[in-house]
Order: sequence, then structure tokens, then C-alpha cells
Amino acid sequence: MKKKEHLQRGLSNRQIQLMAIGGAIGTGLFLGSGKSIHLAGPSILLVYLIIGAALFFVMRALGELLMYRPTTGSFAAFAEEFIGPWAGFITGWTYWFCWIATAIAEITAVGIYLQFWFPHLPQWIPALICVVVLLLINLATVKAFGEIEFWFALIKVIAILALIVVGLVLIFTGFTNAETHATFANLWQHGGVFPNGFHGFILSFQMAVFAFVGIELVGITAGEAEDPEKTLPKAINTIPLRILFFYVGALLIIMSIYPWDNVSAASSPFVRVFAMIGIPEAAGVVNFVVLTSAASSCNSGIFSTSRMVYALSVRKAAPARLRRVNARNVPAPALLASAVMLLIGVLLNYLIPDAAQVFTLVTSIATICFIWVWSMIVIAHLRYRRLKPESAAANRFRMPGAPVVNWLLLAFFVFVLVLLGFAADTRTALLVTPVWFLLLVVAYGLVRRHRMRKD
Repeated sequence: MKKKEHLQRGLSNRQIQLMAIGGAIGTGLFLGSGKSIHLAGPSILLVYLIIGAALFFVMRALGELLMYRPTTGSFAAFAEEFIGPWAGFITGWTYWFCWIATAIAEITAVGIYLQFWFPHLPQWIPALICVVVLLLINLATVKAFGEIEFWFALIKVIAILALIVVGLVLIFTGFTNAETHATFANLWQHGGVFPNGFHGFILSFQMAVFAFVGIELVGITAGEAEDPEKTLPKAINTIPLRILFFYVGALLIIMSIYPWDNVSAASSPFVRVFAMIGIPEAAGVVNFVVLTSAASSCNSGIFSTSRMVYALSVRKAAPARLRRVNARNVPAPALLASAVMLLIGVLLNYLIPDAAQVFTLVTSIATICFIWVWSMIVIAHLRYRRLKPESAAANRFRMPGAPVVNWLLLAFFVFVLVLLGFAADTRTALLVTPVWFLLLVVAYGLVRRHRMRKD
């Protein structure tokens, strides 16, 4: 008797809730926030609120679709059903590419962060170890993936909680030293809330968007959640609180402890806060946090790409062997295929030790591709409401404000893409990315012709 090729619902509510938090907190907050603050000043808080609000509505749209049908590879499945087979094919493979690119950048980051303690260690060695260890964990069971992601997320949460508690103590005790006087007044006393004008405020969007990459990961877990009807709405509904607390709260505290114009664009503001109160190991502690954050992102990349390839294979948009699962209901061939792609990142680290510019380009391209995926979710939701009115009316988890909010979200994503043309590095990505979509259009044509010939 042939074994059924399906995934197992092994992700608990506890794991999904922490994964949802971890997905909304990336290395962009720990390391990239200094550059964002330097560009926009205190108005960066408003930037994060706007982007966070937009992506909350995207997640509500996705949540409504998932309540209609919880499925693995949800974005591609809904794009195929409500927009067309071409949209499902392009969205699925684009999401796979997004996470492959992001994970390659993150394993490079793992190598760089470990050089903090081991300065003479070639960065390709920890990159290789990271891929192998995370692959073995993912091959074990989906619970093993969920458990390690739970602890990775917990480390990030504890680090931000510590920052906020320490910061509040400094502010309310009026901490003063040669560098600063900690007070909430720092938010408006150094050039106002918009110190670099509307121009600095607008340009900061292109950098802040990448910090939210991964927020949609909850949708990929739908096919393996123990109780998706209960856990997914809860994870999505808490997104605004997570953004307010972890992003806005942390940055508000940082800019209150010392003025925005005293924040270095090149270093982590988290290190400075802990160093300010006399913790000599501050740099090491934050380095450990960003190391686990990078490993977490790589872990998410291995998981999400394997599930998306598995889902594409089920819908005959990828080789048939990639839909096979092992005895523990884990898509082992899809996992191995994704890991092989990540080994390209290890090879790049071996051949090009200083690959910062390459990976800036790759992650910029990934950001544009994530905007495509988020847009497809919004359009699929629009079509769902139009094509399945009875199901939509009976759905207990509806996106508020549709369809007006859907069109506002699409306009917002166009606005962000236009902004990407203002900076040199992101402008290059904006010009290169259409090549990826052109390749996918050609690939879809070949796959479709092959299917028709087979039929």
C-alpha cells in the first residue's frame, strides 16, 4: 500500500505564538535601527507604525483566507485559486527565492558575528555548520523546528524587554553622564520630530520595510498547526501589540536615553544602551542576540522554502519527487533541495570573503519580491470576497475595511517601490528584479506546455 504523502500537524499554540513574535523581530531592529534613526530621527516611530499597520491588514487578509482553507504554501495556493495558475506559480517560486536570498545573507551574518569571538575563523566555516545543524533539526520533526524557533524568538524578546526596563529606569531616574541626559524630551528637543524634514522621513521607509520581512511566516505554518482555527487568528490579532511594544517601544526608549543625532548609523544602539550603564560585556551580549536572530532567520528560511517547494510539487509546479515525505511526515527531499541552495551561500563566503555589496543587492531584491508576495495576498483576498461571497459572509475572521483597505494597501506598496528608486543600492535591485520575473514567466510557459503535452 502506498504511503500517503502529507505533512503532520505538529506545531503547538505556544510555538506558533512565539514564531509570530520572532517573525516580526529581525536583525534589522537590532543592527539596522541605528541607520533608520539617523535618517528619519524620532519620526522613524511613525514610519514603523505606518508599515506595521499596513502589514497587519495584509495578515488579516491572509488570516481570512486561511480560515477559508488552512493549507501549506498558502500564498501560492490562494493566488492560483483566485487569480490564476500563473499567479500561483510565480508567487510560490518568488517566495522560495525571497527566503533563499534572505537565508544566504543570514548565514553570512552568522559567520561575521562569530568572528567577534573568533577573529581568525573563516566565515564560510560557521556558515556551513549553521546550514548542516539547522537541516538536521528540520529533518527530525516539525516539532523540533518549532521548538528551536520558540527559543530563538524568546532570546530576542528577553533582549528587548531588558532594553525597555533598563531604559525606563535611566529615564525616570534622570540618568546623566558626559554624553547624555536621559529624558523623554530628547524626542522633540533636537530639531523636532522631523529633524531631516519630509525627505528623511520618506526615505526611511525603504530601510524599515525589510525589518518586517518574515511577518507572513505564520501563513506557511497553517498546514502543520495543531489547531489552525484557534492559533492563527490569535497570532495575527496580536501583531499590532507586538509592533507597538517591540519596535516602537524599543526605539522610543533608545531615542529618549540619548538624542537621535547622537545615534551612530554604523553600530547597534542596543550595545550603547547596555554599555552606558557599565556592562562591559554589552557588545558580546548583543552580538549573541543578533547571532541567534540570524540563525533564527536561516531556520525560518529552510522551513518556509521546503514547505513552499513541497506545496508547488503537490500542484505539479515543481518536480514530483519533492512532494515525498519521510516516516516522520517531514518533506525531506524539499528540505535537502533548499539546503543545497543555501550551500551556494557557503561557497560564496568561501570565494568572496568580503561580499557585503553582493548581499545588500540580494536582500534588496528579496525585499521587492516580498512586496510582490504581500500584494498577491491582498489581491487574492479581493478576488475571494468577489468569487466566494457565501464563504466570506460566514467567515468568522474577516479583514476589516475591505475592499477599500485592499486598494489602499496596493497603493502603499507601489509607493514603497517608487521610493526604492531613490537610493543607489536599492535602485540597482529595482532594475535587476524584473529579470527574475521574466525567467519565471518563461519557466511557467515551459511547465504549462509540458503539462498540455502530457495530458
